[in-house]
Amino acid sequence: MEMKMKRLGTLLTAAAIGLSTIGTSSAQDQELGPTLSKIKGSGVITIGHRETSVPFSYIGEEQQPVGYTIDICMQIVDEIKSEIGVDELNIKWVPVTPQTRIPLMANGTLNLECGSTTNNLTRQQQVDYAAITYITGTKLLTKKDSGIATVEDLAGKPIALAQGTTNERVVKEAIEERGIEDVNIVSVRDHAEGFLALQTDRVDAYSTDDILLYGLIEKARDPETYEVVGDFLSYDPYAIMLPQNDSKFRLVVNRRLAELFRTGEIEKIYSKWFEPMGVPMSDLLRANFKINALPK
Repeated sequence: MEMKMKRLGTLLTAAAIGLSTIGTSSAQDQELGPTLSKIKGSGVITIGHRETSVPFSYIGEEQQPVGYTIDICMQIVDEIKSEIGVDELNIKWVPVTPQTRIPLMANGTLNLECGSTTNNLTRQQQVDYAAITYITGTKLLTKKDSGIATVEDLAGKPIALAQGTTNERVVKEAIEERGIEDVNIVSVRDHAEGFLALQTDRVDAYSTDDILLYGLIEKARDPETYEVVGDFLSYDPYAIMLPQNDSKFRLVVNRRLAELFRTGEIEKIYSKWFEPMGVPMSDLLRANFKINALPK
């Protein structure tokens, strides 16, 4: 009888310790929020990246994601490691396209999307965003001898547009609102396919954010052949995409961004990627950094 009581006592003690551990773990998860808890538990952070969005997020010479947004995201990864108390995190890189990036974030596959994604109110129904890191707008890329200078000049000509982008919607709206006739819309998967269509004369123009168009020209074999034309057709503030309904994760991300903006480190990152392209920081972007340089 005494032996049975000792065994029972041992089992009850073990059960109590187990419940205590579960309670502590649950409290820690609640404190961190769902995304940070998932990252800490797995030791892995999953980052979506673009493959041809020069200079924001693309595959570099060593076949790894590089770019302006990638550098910013590496700063954020350091902040996440500090927040969850680990020295290392494995990064799982997931290539995304304009069509897949929002579904992959909305279904929980991605923890961060580090590309060239515009923050708008429609997308915020499915995903969240960190502070704005770049500001651009839609323009046209064409060959210098195309005769295209404005969107009105697209009448009777084919233009490539990447499916699922704000640029696709904006250009189609401009064509309809301005009554431009006989424009042939050629749908493409991404910037690389759109630029290839222009190079091979399948289309007379490709349209996306102007800075991405300059990036395509820079990487071209014959950059002097191409030019970016037209007025801005849209306002496109880029931001790193985050999972929805996780304010604790968003706070950690924005905390590091605010530090980059406050200390001026963001200007060094900007210079690294945009000075070689001859693109100075705009007054609007500089003002954005000052506005979002929140105090601690």
